[in-house]
Amino acid sequence: MELSEIRTGIDSVDDQLLELFLERMSLSEQVAAYKNEHHLPILNKQREREILAKVTQRAGEKERYAYHLFSTLFELGRCRQAELISAPTRVEQRVQAALTYNREVFPQTGMVACQGVEGANSQVACDRLLPRGNIVYVKSFEAVAAAVESGLCKFGVLPIENSSNGSVRAVYQLLQEHDLSVVRATRLCIRHELLVLPGVKQEEITEIYSHEQAIGQCSQFLGGLKDVKVIPCGNTAMAAKMVAESGKRNIAAISSHPCAALYGLECINDHIQNSDNNYTRFICITKDPVIYAGAHKISLVVAFENKPGALYDVIAKMAALDLNMTKLESCPVVGSDFEFVFFLELEASVKDPSVLAMLKEMERSCARFQFLGNYAEV
Repeated sequence: MELSEIRTGIDSVDDQLLELFLERMSLSEQVAAYKNEHHLPILNKQREREILAKVTQRAGEKERYAYHLFSTLFELGRCRQAELISAPTRVEQRVQAALTYNREVFPQTGMVACQGVEGANSQVACDRLLPRGNIVYVKSFEAVAAAVESGLCKFGVLPIENSSNGSVRAVYQLLQEHDLSVVRATRLCIRHELLVLPGVKQEEITEIYSHEQAIGQCSQFLGGLKDVKVIPCGNTAMAAKMVAESGKRNIAAISSHPCAALYGLECINDHIQNSDNNYTRFICITKDPVIYAGAHKISLVVAFENKPGALYDVIAKMAALDLNMTKLESCPVVGSDFEFVFFLELEASVKDPSVLAMLKEMERSCARFQFLGNYAEV
């Protein structure tokens, strides 16, 4: 048989498959109506398992492909049912509340809480996110969250992850503990330098101060030093300020070039970080959920039963809608016996009805589900 004849046969089968697929989706809609009326859950794992067993048995040597085909069909059917089920969910209420603000443009002004002091990377991120914002400096990430939650500040800026040193787990923990919403994000290229009082030589240094993330990002340089104590502190700018105010010639700070100028320090080494491709991502948080124009990223925290296929079921929901997942990271639940939550990010908008339906179904099916926000990254 010629290739053209084979392709003609495939085209004919595809036409039949499309008709059958549309018929199957129509039946799924009828199932959704029945479940809606009788308050039944969308997922019926036992029935899906029975169908998959029958399909793989009949498929012979192609059972693997048949299994994935029907698994995808189930997921698409559930996605469509989720769009039609009217049972209320917390994520839907949160999204509707965020959209009612009807804010088209992200504001340029406002009170914003920032951890650290003048010259901190968080301050640079604040200036980028809110160019005319009124910055309130606080001592800790917890204080940033508290300032926003109490209404003292409308916005808060926090580092969420670094390209070299990974996620800032303390911030993710705060997002789980406080009812806050992510409304914006940005990335900064970070350059670390070793700063000292004017005239100090590197061989005089016995102590180096910096934030633990910066210490991790300069671990190779620090590991090569002898008889030097590395001491974490609250912020890289705080470290520079402390060195400047101490008057001590035996201490140094890992900080930035602007901090050297700001606090009257000298840079004696500007090649101390592990990678030149060193970026830190910052998020802007608010007390009330708001979705501004151009929002294209969604952040979630989810947890599910510890059983085979649980993570696949979540990822399959995104794959069925052709959504790009840009982050998936597990984090152990403190005080639990090998239980984990997952931090997820995907490129999507809740204004897409199918995306909102997927989130609603995830909330129903996951043991824990937290919608952190739909926002733009600039």
